Amino acid sequence: MAIVNLTPDSFSGDGVGGSVEAGIASAMAAVDGGADIVDVGAESTRPNATPISANEEQGRLLPVLEGLLRERPGAVVSVDTYHAATARAAADAGVEIINDVSGMLWDEAMAAAVAATGCGLVLMHTRGRSGEWRGLPPLADAAVLPLVRDGLRERMKYAASAGIREEKIVLDPGFGFGKMGRENVPLLAEVAELGALGRPLLIGLSRKGFLGEIVRSVQSDSSAVPAESRRVATLAANVIAAISGAHILRVHDLQATREAVAVVDALMG
Repeated sequence: MAIVNLTPDSFSGDGVGGSVEAGIASAMAAVDGGADIVDVGAESTRPNATPISANEEQGRLLPVLEGLLRERPGAVVSVDTYHAATARAAADAGVEIINDVSGMLWDEAMAAAVAATGCGLVLMHTRGRSGEWRGLPPLADAAVLPLVRDGLRERMKYAASAGIREEKIVLDPGFGFGKMGRENVPLLAEVAELGALGRPLLIGLSRKGFLGEIVRSVQSDSSAVPAESRRVATLAANVIAAISGAHILRVHDLQATREAVAVVDALMG
């Protein structure tokens, strides 16, 4: 799953801002580069990001979706949104998957929207909203996996009660979403345990801050742009995730990840 950010304030420094042409070009390049899914988002969910309205989000998003699906009609596209109105509009434009980082917690109309559209759903675990993350009480290593597993199980029950079929759902443990710094390490170490929930796993580790913390002490260039300095650490973490049973990797660096996962596939095959 290749990431296409239409935001001016992406934490990873890869947002294309307000340029529709740049957004379409970036998404087409991902399709042509071998991405199985292109995940398009128009609102940043980095820590302390400023929320935008569903209307503003759609203003950034819909022209790019329309252009992408016009130029690459066979593309499988997901939309990174927690707004129900945006999910409906994206589905009308031809999007097949809704990737809701809130696990359908931040917009009470989202579950009905997903059920009505028939789209697939990426159900992510999050712990509070982005503005609250830095103030959350710390988690003990042993507490992280049970928190995520139980939260995802509860969200699956909620989705079922809204009429969303289980086979439509992929689960995402939500690295960095309310799990701060090295709290993400035990989650990655034990992520295979989430396979017991019976649904495919989507893992989003790309350029996350905790990877930068891990490698900072061994980096020779302390002036490197943080997101750029996490590329190798991201590849290592994605290999671990793939070996642990991840079905989908959500990434910025598409070709490098495809090559790393090809090695995993060869060994595991």
